Amino acid sequence: MKKKEASARIKINRLLEEAGWRFFDDENESANIQLEPNVKMSKADLTGLGENFDKVKNGFVDFLLLDDKGKPFIVLEAKAEDKDPLVGKEQAREYAKSLYLKYVILSNGNQHYFWNIYKGNPQLITAFPSYESIRESKAMNADPAKLYSEEVGADYIAVIKNPRYMEAPEYINPETRQQFLYDNGLRFLRQYQINALKALQESVRHGNQRFLFEMATGTGKTLTSAAVIRLFLRSGNANRVLFLVDRIELENQAKKNFQNYLAPDYHTVIFKENVDDWRKAEVVVSTVQTLMFNNKYKRFFKPTDFSLIIADECHRSINGNSRAVFEYFLGYKLGLTATPKDYIKNIDAEKLKATDPRAWEKRQLLDSYKTFGCESGDPTYRYSLLDGVRDGYLINPTVVDARTDITTKLLADEGYAVISQGDEADEEQEETYFARDFEKKFFSEETNKMFVKTFMDNALRDPITGEIGKGIIFCVSRKHAAKITQLLNVYADMMFPGKYCSDFAMQITSDVMNAQTYTINFQNNNLSGTTNFLEGYKSSKTRICVTVGMMTTGYDCEDLLNIGLLRPIFSPTDFIQIKGRGTRKHDFIFKERNGGQEIVHKYPKETFKLFDFFGNCEYFEEKFDYDEVLKLPRFQGGSVSQGTPPVDPDGYENFAPDPLKTLVETKIGAEGMKIDRMYFDKFEETVKEDPVAREQYEQGNYPAVIRYIDEHIMNQPNEYYTWDKLRRSIGSDRRITAREILDKIFGVLPFFKSKKELVEDEFEGYALTHSIPSEKYADVKEFFATYVTDKDVRRAIEDRKFQLLGTDISTYTMADLKHLGLDNMQSVVDYVADNVNVSRFM
Repeated sequence: MKKKEASARIKINRLLEEAGWRFFDDENESANIQLEPNVKMSKADLTGLGENFDKVKNGFVDFLLLDDKGKPFIVLEAKAEDKDPLVGKEQAREYAKSLYLKYVILSNGNQHYFWNIYKGNPQLITAFPSYESIRESKAMNADPAKLYSEEVGADYIAVIKNPRYMEAPEYINPETRQQFLYDNGLRFLRQYQINALKALQESVRHGNQRFLFEMATGTGKTLTSAAVIRLFLRSGNANRVLFLVDRIELENQAKKNFQNYLAPDYHTVIFKENVDDWRKAEVVVSTVQTLMFNNKYKRFFKPTDFSLIIADECHRSINGNSRAVFEYFLGYKLGLTATPKDYIKNIDAEKLKATDPRAWEKRQLLDSYKTFGCESGDPTYRYSLLDGVRDGYLINPTVVDARTDITTKLLADEGYAVISQGDEADEEQEETYFARDFEKKFFSEETNKMFVKTFMDNALRDPITGEIGKGIIFCVSRKHAAKITQLLNVYADMMFPGKYCSDFAMQITSDVMNAQTYTINFQNNNLSGTTNFLEGYKSSKTRICVTVGMMTTGYDCEDLLNIGLLRPIFSPTDFIQIKGRGTRKHDFIFKERNGGQEIVHKYPKETFKLFDFFGNCEYFEEKFDYDEVLKLPRFQGGSVSQGTPPVDPDGYENFAPDPLKTLVETKIGAEGMKIDRMYFDKFEETVKEDPVAREQYEQGNYPAVIRYIDEHIMNQPNEYYTWDKLRRSIGSDRRITAREILDKIFGVLPFFKSKKELVEDEFEGYALTHSIPSEKYADVKEFFATYVTDKDVRRAIEDRKFQLLGTDISTYTMADLKHLGLDNMQSVVDYVADNVNVSRFM
């Protein structure tokens, strides 16, 4: 037997034993069926199967996996490590048919595929499923015909709560029908949502197991998902569903919605809150991050535990190494996204620099379409924002394109040129700034004041009270958000004396304690209490939330009337999500009694204003009819010439580079490790006992926890804790992040992974998202590990100084790179740039 074939068989034997299989190995003519300790059953001992039970029409089966009665159950076709497992597909199919079996595993020891030859295509798997999990799995033993023949009507979800709703007198009476439906929480599918389910059913009819719904924000992806879940559970094609999200706050939102839609028929839980009894639920909701911690998805679940996996905002929730979670499970896969692939217009991906956000975005979107079997660019079902507006379910914004004199020049191709005097009286120096430099290298308080004034003077008003309508403003940074919040509160006090006590605007950023709670209160109209403009009217006293990256995706606030973009946005996904916060329809309603009669004031939300101070709509080539375009007065710093304007002392500040001031190296000897470990244990106890730190951690607000620890625990008398001391006390062979330290303290992380273990995790994510030539698998894996852990090799590759390889900087040589191939090299480089934090390996 050749070396690579032998190596593959050794790996396959180990994987089968780990999965608990009883199997026959034709090469060794033995099975690993334990009759008594250390005694394996031989070929002759497999009674009842015939003399040549493993012999088929064209040869012998490599591995024959047996059921609990010792009967053939799965054909496993093994190939050498340097061959693609799929080359044995047809051979394995013939073997399976000859033995009247339906399951096949294709493997070369490194890559594996599971396949029901009578349903769909081979699925890439990361681990071999056990016999018990396949026998119990609905997905493995389902009847697709029941799925695509199921009738789906508008009341497909409503009948769960009240199967006989049509018989109720309140429903029969047209005048009371709407109130009856509202009071009983009965939700009906819209026609486009029914069409989505029919498209999925048709896709199943054609043998597909992966689907992609591209539906605009506000079109009810969660309700549609609930209908899909019921379709699979009701038809017997699933026994349990996993719903993946990418943010903590979306877990609770998804659970709440599914409980409203699917109870009492189906039970929904959040995995991290039900670690011990998640099996009692039909729908399990989790963030991808929770399942990735210490490979929880492998420790708590079998590959067949979920027959349907739904990934919300799939271009984010399953990108990078988080794809390993998604691909671990067998069964049907549904991706949801609000971002159309063709949103990035007129972009040549080949000409984009690796650092260009559009390049990353393009790769992520294209990868999502490929993942769900939509390489053609057409999703399983599409319902766009324009479709929603046309059908009357969504509204378009009123775009306020507002640019100051300075921002106009920052946005121009030539940028904003600043002239300053050099050391000599006759020497002038020029520095140019662009939009991306605003509030980073280019600071202008006067520009921020103009932003606030324009926003406040032109914002849509609440139609009931006349106060500034609720809004969200997106800033460059937390520091910028703090500035804008202060300016808004000052301006509000001038516009509405005595109405607000610095609570008109509130900063909602990741470093603010209880930020997640504030977002929920804003949504529920009780942030800082309710409005004091009209007694009895339910609307938040705080009118504006100022944030950076929070409240962008999955945040539902239907009565939002104003959105402010006080920053340039370069990610099309971010832009479409932020804009989507305002597209939902809403009715502003106030009821009052007058002379014994109830008077209802009702005003529909017909638009919302999108204040665009950095030409973002122009950047993304929006096609909307802009109802309003404001031209701001010229900036008050004086006129400026077209080419090289003089520096305005009130509008420009220059911050010089911040050089390294201190560099201290401390070598810890073996004699200090015990003391250092006690040091970490004491810190762990201090943090765990602190109620504020625990509360912020349980809310998932890592920046706030770290900030609190920095201010209240670090560098205090007696202990003088520091992050550097803590990292040294851990004694790891890599840099441990503050987030990992917190996860270890609060029990999420049982131990700190070594550099090698982290590399294995990251490579698994790469292997699942990229097609690796089988003959290059070992080479790609070696280069991946070297590239992420060796900064000198990484620098040589990035600088294209390949001649440095194999010299003093590394044992990785030019010959290694040549054997790897430049295409494989670039694939790894691009993936690492987008998905891997290499600082963790230093």
